[in-house]
Amino acid sequence: MVAKVDLKKELDIFRARQGEFRVLEVPPLPYLMVDGHGDPNTAQEYADALAALYPVAYKLKFASKDQGRDYVVPPLEALWWAEDMEAFTRARDKSRWDWTAMIMTPDWITAQMFDEAVSKVGEKDRPASLGEVRLEKLAEGMCVQTLHVGPYDDEGPVLEELHERFIPGSGLRMSGKHHEIYLGDPRRVVPEKLRTILRQPVVS
Repeated sequence: MVAKVDLKKELDIFRARQGEFRVLEVPPLPYLMVDGHGDPNTAQEYADALAALYPVAYKLKFASKDQGRDYVVPPLEALWWAEDMEAFTRARDKSRWDWTAMIMTPDWITAQMFDEAVSKVGEKDRPASLGEVRLEKLAEGMCVQTLHVGPYDDEGPVLEELHERFIPGSGLRMSGKHHEIYLGDPRRVVPEKLRTILRQPVVS
């Protein structure tokens, strides 16, 4: 039987605690990515992005397993930003948000494996955003992260604490896009129990 790797359990970058802001170094990591704009709850663009990401992610998993290396598909992640970050932290005006939806891949996934997976997904019921999926490394470097437990719309106060007090109070400056890692499935978990890692790249 092929041993199954679970990156979520093996990598330190998935470690976070509620109420704790932790500074860590995040290495460059490969992701399947799709870019978009608008409210993730109502924009068809976001739904289309996920409908393309997941089939490619699972085709890659099965192709890797066939080659003797099985793994658990990592959780959904996303980068979020807006021209005015007030729209993200205080106003929570989701119609003004830009995003990149992402799923991490193991570092042994090659460009050829990716191309073959995309081709196979497109053979039947081709997802609308399949052509937008790319395999790319994300280099974040030094970051601060914490765990938010509860509805996504309740993140605002935690982000304010992170952005306006902890980061400047630690002699750091924000340098990249706000990053979220969704450890819970909103289709199966009540909003009060959703667990989300909130990450912010910084520089000293």
